[in-house]
Amino acid sequence: MKLPENIAGFIKAQNEADSAAFASYFTAHATVFDEGSSYTGREEIKHWIQEATEKYNMQVTPVDFTQNGTKGTLSVETSGTFPGSPAMMHYHLAMENGLISSLKITG
Repeated sequence: MKLPENIAGFIKAQNEADSAAFASYFTAHATVFDEGSSYTGREEIKHWIQEATEKYNMQVTPVDFTQNGTKGTLSVETSGTFPGSPAMMHYHLAMENGLISSLKITG
């Protein structure tokens, strides 16, 4: 599966536990929605992904990606040290000038 460069980089940063690189794929005022909480701005997003990666030792493998204009859905198999691993997750993305402006993660 061929992913757009920005999505491939975002996944690579997550799998390498590089929270600063991960956050750089988001707009300055982006929002992430995950597990009932929201995180706004690169600094909050950086801390969120760093804590989640450390807590769950997560790795994601892209399974499917669809895009329609500035909206996209990335399906990933997520594995780690959490109950039910591995699990299929869906990343609902909104893009702005090649950066992620919104990410909502659903199971």
